[in-house]
Amino acid sequence: MQALRIASDTTVTGLTPPDLDARWAIREHLGSTGAADQAVYHRRALLHIHGNGQSIGLQQNLAAWALASAWRGLTLYPLHGPAVITGRTQDGAVAPLDDDLAQHARTVAQTVRETLIEWQARPPATNEAATAELLAYAFRDVTTDR
Repeated sequence: MQALRIASDTTVTGLTPPDLDARWAIREHLGSTGAADQAVYHRRALLHIHGNGQSIGLQQNLAAWALASAWRGLTLYPLHGPAVITGRTQDGAVAPLDDDLAQHARTVAQTVRETLIEWQARPPATNEAATAELLAYAFRDVTTDR
């Protein structure tokens, strides 16, 4: 089964969790000993995150947040720690991630990485401006071919 892990530093890694025990493997990739939270931000994908990421102080994951927000078409709450993206069957089960959605994840992560580097020389005026800029880029990345 194909999946992707997006680290808080915007690094994207391809994964092949075992089909029979995918949930256990996903928790391992998230660093979670307990349950992982999973959510549907795109009808063909599941986003898995550490269930206690924010409360244990994991770093905010801007790339996963921007991707999920772009897929949903609205500004979401912050996501903390690594995220694993898998495909989703019509009945909600974990499945291999489709190539086009994997490309969305890679492109958004690259865009977030480049934007963060650019902000070191030209910081945004406000947090709201930063949020709007990242979301505009992420929305572009998931709706057009670059």
